Amino acid sequence: MSSPAPVRPRPVHRAADLLAAYLPGSFYYSSARGSLLADGVHARVHAATGSRAAAATEALEAARDAGIGDPIVAGAIGFRPDAPSSLVVPAVVRRAGAPAAGGAAPVVAGDWTVTPKPAPEVYTTAVRRALDLIGEGELRKVVLARCLELTASAPVSAPALLARLVHADPAAHAFAVDVSAPGDPAPRTVLGASPELLVSRHGSGCVANPLAGSRPRVGDEAEDARRVTELLASEKDRAEHALVTAQVAEVLGRFCDDLDVPAEPVVLGTPTMWHLSTRISGRMAGDGVSSLALAEALHPTPAVCGVPVDRARDAIAVLEPEDRGYYAGLVGWTGADGDGEWVVTIRSAEVCNRTVRVFAGAGVVAGSDPEAELAETSAKSRTVLRALGLEDAE
Repeated sequence: MSSPAPVRPRPVHRAADLLAAYLPGSFYYSSARGSLLADGVHARVHAATGSRAAAATEALEAARDAGIGDPIVAGAIGFRPDAPSSLVVPAVVRRAGAPAAGGAAPVVAGDWTVTPKPAPEVYTTAVRRALDLIGEGELRKVVLARCLELTASAPVSAPALLARLVHADPAAHAFAVDVSAPGDPAPRTVLGASPELLVSRHGSGCVANPLAGSRPRVGDEAEDARRVTELLASEKDRAEHALVTAQVAEVLGRFCDDLDVPAEPVVLGTPTMWHLSTRISGRMAGDGVSSLALAEALHPTPAVCGVPVDRARDAIAVLEPEDRGYYAGLVGWTGADGDGEWVVTIRSAEVCNRTVRVFAGAGVVAGSDPEAELAETSAKSRTVLRALGLEDAE
């Protein structure tokens, strides 16, 4: 094996310029830590189920041997173990600081047809079936999602939709990933603005920020304050959140000598939702586990699947008529040094030609109300619908 190529200095760019330069086929990612735009494909990462982190490490080593300085693997992995993945070593990577608030975002124009999949009454029936499974002791929690399929009168601009999502919430983990497959009539892109950090690794430190338990945000200061207080006091939501936090802490504890798990959740706000949030941080026991390996160990958390995981995933396959695809999977990047950042693919959409598919889910636990869970999915869909100018689509 040849000696590693020297690491080239990273060019300095403006975050706004990277966002403006994004085109379908590229990879875009931004968070409070900075922005990243990757173009071209040096190599694709092909791996059997469950070995994507190992395949990514091999691809990164090969890229450095080929003279790619500071290579990364970037892309997305779907929800199910047998779901597709779209992971590449890009040819060119540009980095910048975090996006700034404000600025004009382009309009995503069009006349739209909206088709719920499944129909609302079918979704609430599935929630009732899930509650039966919980009552019988089969499950403690299961997350059920539904889809809104939006059809426009003209091709939808993925760059315009991404820009509107970033401008609406610069603090979110915004992303756009090419997931085109043979037979697609146009480039297919998964994009979104996720509030949920699955895991990041920077040096010996790692952080996860699971979310579970939520209320819609309405924009009225007094009513929002009431909802935050109600959320913090809700036994149901706190119990749901505790299930997620416990599993994330247990998994990270396998890799960390020192793990900090706050005793109480706090409330995290997005432009459309309030969430119970726990920021878990740890110190890695060694340097041999990459951020992608950590992400694969954590996925799927109870925040998007359920407890026990295997039974919840089986129930989802039976109760959800629409294949989730990349929704509730993971998206992000990892470097040759193992550093990187991966988020849960929520508050997201799949865009292809004139079609936009928007998924949202709600956690079903003992005491859940089917109509309330339906309303929660509608509230979570507002992140993308608002960016499309379709906040009242349903």
